[in-house]
Amino acid sequence: MHTDNQNITLREQLEQYLKYWPWFVLCVMLTFGISFLYLRYAMPVYQTVATILIKDEKNSALSELAAFQDLGLTGSMNQSGFENEMLILKSKSLTERVVRELNLDVRYFVEGNIRNMELFGDVPFKVTVLTDSDSRQFPSSPFFISVISDQKFKLWDEEEGGEVEYNFGETVTLPVGNIVVTPNLDYASSSLNDSRPFTTPIKVEISSISAIRTFYRQSIQIEQLNQFSSVIQLTLNASNSKKAEAILNELIRQFNQDAMEDRNMVSRNTAEFINNRLAIITKELDSVETGKVEFKQDNKLTDIVAEGQIFLQNESEFNKRQLDVEMQLELVRTMIDYVKNGNESELLPTNLGIEKEGLASAVNSHNRLVLERDRLLVSSTPKNPIIVNLNEQISAVKSTVLGSLNNAKISLEIARNDLNAQEANVSSKISSIPTKEKIFRSITRQQNIKESLYLYLLQKREENAISLAVTTPKAKIVDYAYTSDMPVSPKRIIVFLVALIAGLAIPFAFIYARNLLDNKIRNRAYIERHVKDVSLIGEIPQLKKNDQGFVTKNDRSILAEAFRILRTNLEYLFIDNFEENDNNSGKTIFITSTVKGEGKTLVSYNLAQTLAYSGAKVVLVGGDIRNPKVHRYAAKASYKKGVVEYLIQDDVTISDFTTKSDDNENLSIMYSGTIPPNPAELWMRPRAKSLFTELKSQFDYVIVDTAPCMLVTDTFLISKYADAILYVIRAGYTEKRLFDFPLDSIKAKKLKNVAFVLNNVSNTNFGYGNKYSYTYGAQEDTFWQKVKKAF
Repeated sequence: MHTDNQNITLREQLEQYLKYWPWFVLCVMLTFGISFLYLRYAMPVYQTVATILIKDEKNSALSELAAFQDLGLTGSMNQSGFENEMLILKSKSLTERVVRELNLDVRYFVEGNIRNMELFGDVPFKVTVLTDSDSRQFPSSPFFISVISDQKFKLWDEEEGGEVEYNFGETVTLPVGNIVVTPNLDYASSSLNDSRPFTTPIKVEISSISAIRTFYRQSIQIEQLNQFSSVIQLTLNASNSKKAEAILNELIRQFNQDAMEDRNMVSRNTAEFINNRLAIITKELDSVETGKVEFKQDNKLTDIVAEGQIFLQNESEFNKRQLDVEMQLELVRTMIDYVKNGNESELLPTNLGIEKEGLASAVNSHNRLVLERDRLLVSSTPKNPIIVNLNEQISAVKSTVLGSLNNAKISLEIARNDLNAQEANVSSKISSIPTKEKIFRSITRQQNIKESLYLYLLQKREENAISLAVTTPKAKIVDYAYTSDMPVSPKRIIVFLVALIAGLAIPFAFIYARNLLDNKIRNRAYIERHVKDVSLIGEIPQLKKNDQGFVTKNDRSILAEAFRILRTNLEYLFIDNFEENDNNSGKTIFITSTVKGEGKTLVSYNLAQTLAYSGAKVVLVGGDIRNPKVHRYAAKASYKKGVVEYLIQDDVTISDFTTKSDDNENLSIMYSGTIPPNPAELWMRPRAKSLFTELKSQFDYVIVDTAPCMLVTDTFLISKYADAILYVIRAGYTEKRLFDFPLDSIKAKKLKNVAFVLNNVSNTNFGYGNKYSYTYGAQEDTFWQKVKKAF
């Protein structure tokens, strides 16, 4: 019976929420009201911005070696240096200097009815904390100060109270430490003091410097405006724009001052270094020049450079070749010692630069055999024939290498002796040139070096003196701190947008959660989605507190119209089945449900009344002999006999137990009678068939109020006597999981010719969302009446 492919459409999903539109309107109005109050009393936060340019001065005194940039000892500021400057701007030391300079650890407030307004600068007095920040006791409660006159003020604690008068300049001891209150001369000259009398109490809060420093380090945002420029933007969001501007300007000032102090210190250290070096160089230069003059006078030297140039070049070449041969010879000796004394398993060094033919290939062969043997030893023993063979090859190759090295040694020694002989010949020729010329050249070279260094230091001393005299700030202020006209927080558009979203989301979430957790059948849509072979032929509206629960003659209520619709649908639904029966025979209609309390008796009685008012002869039978309910709709009905007595007694007729209704002459009632101990056995008696046969012969409609199907078997035992079965489901009462029971019973053919009736349907779920329903003969509600009913 279930049809999984019948999914809920988007329109149906929306209708589940749109029918509660008054709640959405109410929540949106409520959230908008809260947002308006929030915007009315929330402290606006403004954005303060300052822009500076970090100078990239190649000749600036960035370090002690800055004066020697032309020597390549220093360079210009790179990206890393620029990022370092940004970190310095957010350093703890720099921020703490700003806090102390502006006295930010002391805050002043004027209390309002809802919010307090912070003052900065525009205060008639100034509080100075004498106790060091590390010695203060926190947390400290705020206190109030009210100016009495130009000389006196009174102070009281927020918690303890007790006003005490003090003189300006007098030391006051508080739990936080010692303070001094002095008049603010800037406030006395301000024009704002006319609008705020001195007697206005001002709330003072003292915080730790470390806490304020940490707060502003986190609050001040520093960013590079462009990756190709050295322009930095400082941003601070605060409710007091005057205070924020002062903080940013002071931070820039402290940054420049710190950089200037560093530069001046570097310049002074550089000047001291240059002067010390000049004194030393002056003495050395004087000594070299004096020695040069004396040397030339004593040895009567002339220019012999050109004469000895050729001999010097030859000697230089022989010296180079001797150095190469000696290096080769030393390498060969080292290699021989290594081969002789080294372990058999060690590798021989290669590419040492020994120029011996065949030696490199022999060494490579030796190393390759050693590596092969070591690889085999991982998975074998030294006694393995292959390893023994490799050891023999290694020894042979090693001997070859040693022989090659000895031959190379002999060859190199011969070459060395030959070079020594040639060098001795050249040296004998150079010896004719005065060796003192070498000393003279050394003296001249030293003189030139000392003279150049002396002139260079004189130049740098003048440049450093100029730098010390004119020290420019590190940061150029592009824009001093300024505050935007519009607050950055709270933003009205965003707040109202959030209010709108929240106003829609709250009822939506509530309805969604309620629908998600709801395990009850609420409307006909659920039944129609899950059933395709069984019709829903009627909806019974939910009765209000003062509504009567039965249909009367000429009744124009929604309840009466619902049963008239049920009567009509019943005729059309079973018309084909009824045509097969005898036209003179009545139609038996069973009313049943899954569990008790779903309203089958109410449906039975009102359906019988509606059919009777249409002119048909109707009998209402109390078929639930376990828990009879039909007697509730007639006076003194509980004392009358009925179905049970008919089933037990064989000599009685229907007329003995049917009673005419007082309200409807076409309606007869046959009550359940005495509650028996064996109801199921009674319905299995042959008299049960006689009961329904006789009733059908006397009445047009036989309406039977039966027992719940899930609880007892009575209805299944007599369902074969029914021409139609109306299965009642109570909206808001019947659980969805119980809906499988009637569907399974119909599928198993325990019940035949079944149609559903949905009882107790609320006004919002009646019909198709009550969109097209109306009450016959009743005046349509106004808009506000509909809203009232919706709520």
